[in-house]
Amino acid sequence: MLAALQNEIALQKSYLNGESIETIYFGGGTPSLLKAEEIDLLINTITRYHTVSSNSEITLEANPDDLDEQKVKALKQTAINRFSIGIQSFYDDDLLWMNRAHRSREAEASVKRVQDAGFENITADLIYGYPLLTDHKWKHNLEQIFALDIPHVSAYSMTVEPQTALASFIKKKVYAPMNEAQSAEQFMVLMNEMQSHGYEQYEISNYCTPGNYSRHNSNYWKGVKYLGIGPSAHSFNGEARQWNIANNSKYTQSLALNKVPAEREDLSEADRLNEYIMTSLRTVWGLDLDKLNAISKSASEQLTKEAEEHFDQGWIQQKDNIITLTNAGKLYADKIASDLFF
Repeated sequence: MLAALQNEIALQKSYLNGESIETIYFGGGTPSLLKAEEIDLLINTITRYHTVSSNSEITLEANPDDLDEQKVKALKQTAINRFSIGIQSFYDDDLLWMNRAHRSREAEASVKRVQDAGFENITADLIYGYPLLTDHKWKHNLEQIFALDIPHVSAYSMTVEPQTALASFIKKKVYAPMNEAQSAEQFMVLMNEMQSHGYEQYEISNYCTPGNYSRHNSNYWKGVKYLGIGPSAHSFNGEARQWNIANNSKYTQSLALNKVPAEREDLSEADRLNEYIMTSLRTVWGLDLDKLNAISKSASEQLTKEAEEHFDQGWIQQKDNIITLTNAGKLYADKIASDLFF
């Protein structure tokens, strides 16, 4: 797999047209299983074929149980300068229900271990809106985040993907189904608690203390080009999207033949308008009507007309040429975006 990843990096060297890389993100599966020297190998391969900014943000997604003292010490010697730790919950019964390998004690210890090693740029993942999570437990999870002084949080409502064990258990009534009202209530609690502790909600699911935006995620929401490497990885160059095959074996076999196993979709004008609407509306920076017109002349006039209903409901607001969601509107972000699609 490492050889295939290196080969794809080389074969994709022209994808970004020589533009400088500002962020590198090791994510997707469980990249914290990689050894420090393997991470170095991949970073060195990237720098061999691409120009990487000297102050680039380099993130490693990690499970708490992978971040033992020896691993953290080794990672300190690499170019990794940001951790995304999949905490999800500080309750053992919840973690067992989610089929997570770690326990709450490991989650707390992993954060402190990374901080003690000198890493300050940390984000934690949390999940809400599932049957076991009472409002009391949810507030406790947030209090733990604040107590640990974690500067960035990504919090997501539990979703049930088809053909998963969770979907099967719910269908068989072994587990209770998700409750939309519970999810909405806990989302409101999340927004209020984050604001009261000095965190900015700069994207619907992402919160940070001043200056601690995720540069990688922010670039994605702002429509910056990116290159994805590995099975299932997606890429975007401003005009088209491409995605690699999901099967690991077929991926490595294809790369052994020096062929990137990817499908491509050229984006129409409507596609580019809709993608900009979907991503920009989720952020604190909002939807810029001038940028909309840069994709298609007079697009802003049509969108503003379609948006009248949502202005009247108090779901969106406009200042100068920027449209943003209100707190009430954030509960309906996907609906609002789809209503405004071209």
